[in-house]
Amino acid sequence: MGSYDEGFLRAALVGYESEKAKIEETITQIRAQLGLRGPGHPKASTNGAAPKRHTMSAAGRRKVAAAQRKRWAALKQAKAEQAQPKQKHRMSAAGRSAIIEATKKRWAAFRAAKAKAK
Repeated sequence: MGSYDEGFLRAALVGYESEKAKIEETITQIRAQLGLRGPGHPKASTNGAAPKRHTMSAAGRRKVAAAQRKRWAALKQAKAEQAQPKQKHRMSAAGRSAIIEATKKRWAAFRAAKAKAK
């Protein structure tokens, strides 16, 4: 494919999109004639009457509502567990004094090496 200017490409895009719309409209008409109404929709009736709609029973609605409440409770609990701050690690007095002593020893060795170098 060669190099085309932007105006030419935009015009081509508009033309192809209009053809696509025409093709999709034709497909929709053919499906309607075949009785296909798309995914999730029942076939169109041949006598012109609307298809019967299914309703959910009160018990079914209660079950769905209970399941949704259970999902929300689990989500809230997970968020609450994440929000709780973790306990900080505390250093014991013995550990702190050991670190201080080791640091003092390192600095003393550093200063001794520096004095020896002079």
